[in-house]
Amino acid sequence: MADFIKTSALLFVLLNPFLLIVYLVDMVEKFSLRDFSKILIRAGAISFVTFVIFAMFGDTLFSSIMQVHFASFQIFGGLIFLIIGVQFVFKGPGAIQSLRGESQHLAGNIAMPILIGPATISASILSGERLPAPYAVLSIATALTFSIVIMLLLKVLHDRVKPRKEPLINRYIEITGRITALYVGTFSIEMIMNGMQAWIANF
Repeated sequence: MADFIKTSALLFVLLNPFLLIVYLVDMVEKFSLRDFSKILIRAGAISFVTFVIFAMFGDTLFSSIMQVHFASFQIFGGLIFLIIGVQFVFKGPGAIQSLRGESQHLAGNIAMPILIGPATISASILSGERLPAPYAVLSIATALTFSIVIMLLLKVLHDRVKPRKEPLINRYIEITGRITALYVGTFSIEMIMNGMQAWIANF
């Protein structure tokens, strides 16, 4: 039970719904709760399947099937998040909309790279190593469910508060977005450095 709680908590912290909602603020403002829920649930389903695959097969997917080092994935993922961080600094939350692509692909573009990334995939692999398969799947489902529920609650809170406190909400989003950009940029550099260290260690 202790390993189950730790593993679920790790993935939940890495998903960080309070941070993700800032990425999706343009969607929060644009879509109704019903439409936003559908898109978010589809993105969660895509992420769940991906995480379960990595939990079941782990490093085998990289080393045997894809025939690449996981470190290469870390470096590439770090570059993606670095681009997001830089865009966020100069353009604010609206930058994420251009990175996600066309509206008909929103669920997939939220899943990758917003939900699915090197850190969350690493946590999924760890869940498969720590826990029996059924509990690893349950752990992933628990973390994703809590994250999606919290984001939907934040959407409800946003819709209720904004009509009365729109300047305050906009200021909060702007400040949080800039702080988020610093965090994302710093985290992306850390991923790139870790990936390079791991890659060099293979030789």
